[in-house]
Amino acid sequence: MMDNQMESNSHAEATGLTMASYGMGKFLAEFLTGAYGLMVYYFFETEMRLSGFYVSIATVIYSLWNAVNDPMIGYTTSRRRTKGYWVVLGLILCSLAYSAIFSVPSSVAGSQIGLLLWMVVFVCAYDFCYSLWEVNHQGIFPDKFRTTKEREKCAIFCTVIGVFGIALGAVLPPMFYSYGHPETFRHSAVIVGAVGLAGAVLIIRGVKETREMKESRKRRTMNLNSAISREERNSDGNPSAEKTSPKNPGFAASLKGSLKHREFLAFVLLMFFYQSACICMTSSVNYVAHGYLGFEKGSATTPIFAAMLVGALLSVIIWKIVAARIKNNNQKMLCITGIFMALSSLAMVFCETQMQFAGGMFIWGLGFGGFWTFMVPGMADVVDSVVVKEEIRNDGILMGVRAFFCRLSYASQAIVFWLCHKATGYDNTVRGIQSGAARFGIKLHFCIVPCAFFILSVIVFKSLNTLTPEKVEYNKKRLRELEL
Repeated sequence: MMDNQMESNSHAEATGLTMASYGMGKFLAEFLTGAYGLMVYYFFETEMRLSGFYVSIATVIYSLWNAVNDPMIGYTTSRRRTKGYWVVLGLILCSLAYSAIFSVPSSVAGSQIGLLLWMVVFVCAYDFCYSLWEVNHQGIFPDKFRTTKEREKCAIFCTVIGVFGIALGAVLPPMFYSYGHPETFRHSAVIVGAVGLAGAVLIIRGVKETREMKESRKRRTMNLNSAISREERNSDGNPSAEKTSPKNPGFAASLKGSLKHREFLAFVLLMFFYQSACICMTSSVNYVAHGYLGFEKGSATTPIFAAMLVGALLSVIIWKIVAARIKNNNQKMLCITGIFMALSSLAMVFCETQMQFAGGMFIWGLGFGGFWTFMVPGMADVVDSVVVKEEIRNDGILMGVRAFFCRLSYASQAIVFWLCHKATGYDNTVRGIQSGAARFGIKLHFCIVPCAFFILSVIVFKSLNTLTPEKVEYNKKRLRELEL
């Protein structure tokens, strides 16, 4: 309580409207990620009949592109005046790029190589635009919302608003496409792009730089210039001193240095396995509806995702009560909710009907909503730990590395799907229910493999992460002393 009072004396707490506007970023991140995961792999493999091997190759290339794209964007834009402009611009471009992915011309549709190249070019263009806004949106959080109370309150806004993004990303696109009609996927993509453009307007208030952030940035710039001047004097006029100054690390040094921090490495690996599991599940739902249950309309996925939404919303209150009993340890709560998701996803191996799958997703949604509740403040705690050790706030590169590991999960999802389909004989020319072996393959990448990913995420995170509530409070106190 005392720490919160000390923090609030030097920091003007953001309003609920500002937090809601910032939370729109979580809505859009989950909406676009959900729509992408739901539509892209299925569209190219089953609707355009591109070889599953080629779809996987394209997705791996896309993930390798992230190795340079995400961290470089974070490094570059963190040195600009404000991150807010990049968020809005990136959202506009991202919305347009998403629609372009599905606008495959007839001259390309008949060629496997042509489809492969089209997919590679446009998913990479989409990813560049997505990273431009999402990396900067994440980087704003630790700097704009500084007190424990403020972060927890904003996290609730992000969770509730973000869950609606997940639901809309899963429910809205299928309303506009039908299996066996590729052109309807293009119509659906235009609707997704329109939602993204509307979100670019609604997010402005939440990402706008405050007076306190401007003053803090000015102090950091002055301290940086002073540090560089000292380095230059100590080096007898050697102009290379600026490049080697610990206060002004280059891109390669920043990238390498970020992964040396144990807590940060633990968190990005947690996010990789978590995202791999979630994308496998999300991308599987079309296969469940069409190849496993035999539905013809994309809207057959609606009850499944709607049940997940209800579970996620109900979970917010439940998990906050649990968190209070273990002294609001965000790191421990991430492990608890991860185990819950693992067990609930494995239980869905016994589902055989649409309603059974919906029931399973409701239970899984309880864990998913809990993970979401603690993911944002948990990441902020990790960033604080890195800033205290480095004594410089370089959130951009950290968010870029985090985004890379999250996007790398698309490669793992593509490889899992290709191996499962190859091993079980999935036939992308079949319209309707697949063979018994292929149906098992769908369950394999829908619930069994995700269970393994969730378990791995908890094991790795638990073994590497050393943050405790006491360390978190010490870091906040130290940041105030450093004026960071």
